[in-house]
Amino acid sequence: MSSCAAILLSILLFFCVRLFFVIFSSRRIRLAPANPRPPQTCSIAIFLGSGGHTSEALKLASALDFCRYSPRTYIVSEGDAFSAQKALALEHIKATDHVFSDDQPQYKFLTIPRARRVHQSLLSSPPDAVKSLLACVCLVSVRPLFKKGAFRQPFADLLILNGPGTCVILCVAILLNRLIGLPSPRVMYVESFARVKSLSLSGKLLYHFADRFVVQWPDLVQPGGREDYRGCLV
Repeated sequence: MSSCAAILLSILLFFCVRLFFVIFSSRRIRLAPANPRPPQTCSIAIFLGSGGHTSEALKLASALDFCRYSPRTYIVSEGDAFSAQKALALEHIKATDHVFSDDQPQYKFLTIPRARRVHQSLLSSPPDAVKSLLACVCLVSVRPLFKKGAFRQPFADLLILNGPGTCVILCVAILLNRLIGLPSPRVMYVESFARVKSLSLSGKLLYHFADRFVVQWPDLVQPGGREDYRGCLV
């Protein structure tokens, strides 16, 4: 019995140390210097959290150079047809404004189950959260391993998040990837424009995990904190 306990304790200690290094490494990431190398494409994933979160996320995406940030993956929650329609409209607008070198669509949509429905009780939420986590693990960990010609490549180079709660589950799947050494995207969390004085719950949960944590109001910047304030972005 003591030997089994020692093994379990060793495994737990290993993952605790690994978790510390994963979080510490994310805190050390800084923006690249100006013009470090010629422009190159960067695959990007954007989580659309529905409602105002979707509007803000797409506003951020609209400022990107779609020729460089390609291909694009839009991640939407189950049943959120509005967000998918808004993203598709943005792609059509960009297509009329730019001439892309490839005629094939450079974007796709992925749907994941909601971690918690609106007004859902906390007692009934865990099964939905587990279902959402399994779907996110499949997206982040399993699919890239079986993608032809993309072994050891993350499903995207950069993941942009704006909330709400389901994005936390998505980040848990990415954290599991990092713990076991699988490739994972850089994570940028942009706090909602509506958060003026305090962080949202999603922001508080992802504060130490996100590689880049962006806020849009100066009152959210703490002395010595990780907040990256660059004015109102949306």
